[in-house]
Amino acid sequence: AVKFFASSTEDYYDNGMRDYPVAVRAGYAVILGILYAFCKVMWRCDFDKIELIADRRDDTGTVIISNHTSMAEVVAIVTYLWRRGRLVRPIFKSEFNKTGIVRWFFARVGGIPVDRGTADMKSLRRAQHALQRGEDILIYPEGTRNKDNVDMLPFKGGFAAIAIKTRTPIIPIVQSNAPRLFKKAHVFYGAPIEFPEYYGKKLTEEEIADCEKRIRDIMVKTRTDFLQAEEAKKAAKRAKKSR
Repeated sequence: AVKFFASSTEDYYDNGMRDYPVAVRAGYAVILGILYAFCKVMWRCDFDKIELIADRRDDTGTVIISNHTSMAEVVAIVTYLWRRGRLVRPIFKSEFNKTGIVRWFFARVGGIPVDRGTADMKSLRRAQHALQRGEDILIYPEGTRNKDNVDMLPFKGGFAAIAIKTRTPIIPIVQSNAPRLFKKAHVFYGAPIEFPEYYGKKLTEEEIADCEKRIRDIMVKTRTDFLQAEEAKKAAKRAKKSR
């Protein structure tokens, strides 16, 4: 088990969240409880089909991927799923670990750092072990925030390989826009996607890229369809007012 005083940040990365010290787990619950209440009032996210992940009862976790619009969405996703009984471990870029207090905090809320642009086998193993323990991992394959509100930035590879190697489903999350104070954001949970035809096989880079492209295409279409429907509603309202 992880010790409150004796354990390092590496110990938190390597162990399950249920094995964290009682004080850390209690503090985590208090913080997420406060954030959940804050999100309900200030960031009124409409989570469509969240039950696709929240109601899962498998022994393994899921690979959650999402488009990245702001840091606020990480808080919203993790807290809402925690409220439904899921433990989510965000994968974050190791650049955040340059600050001691950030490194200390991220380790204790379940974060797993990854060195971008490298074959970070240590992070890969940590993610795989988390999934095998029944924890979910949260990945932002765009690699950075989409500040220009384009459909979706190009994906960085890796999430499909993790899911296939651990034989776990990928659940895509699509956010219509960044959470903003007192404004509703729509978050869509897609049906679990698996690639059983590749289980137990050594994959080529092309096969992994094809799996990830298929998922990205689904996510882009989901967001585009929603935004077009919203624009059609606004146009209908404007037409009705002009009569």
